[in-house]
Amino acid sequence: MCRSIQPLHNYEPPTSDEEVHAAAMQYVRKVSGMTRPATVNQVAFDRAVETVSTATRQLLRGLIATSPPHDRTIERQRARARWERRQTGALSR
Repeated sequence: MCRSIQPLHNYEPPTSDEEVHAAAMQYVRKVSGMTRPATVNQVAFDRAVETVSTATRQLLRGLIATSPPHDRTIERQRARARWERRQTGALSR
């Protein structure tokens, strides 16, 4: 899985449309292999982002949380700590 795409389910405050759109953009970029599509591909690229965004919103609305919501601040701190451990490990090799 692409490390840039973050889990979006069961967070407090709830996932915003901007976060859903950003995840969809990352997914479409990864699958297409394009960071910025050529002009000729822009319409297809944008349509794919919107389709993935819509599907993601539908998925998130349909999921039922069985645990308390996660705190975004704590999850960001944990992610940062994981990143730092990876960087430290890469430097010591």
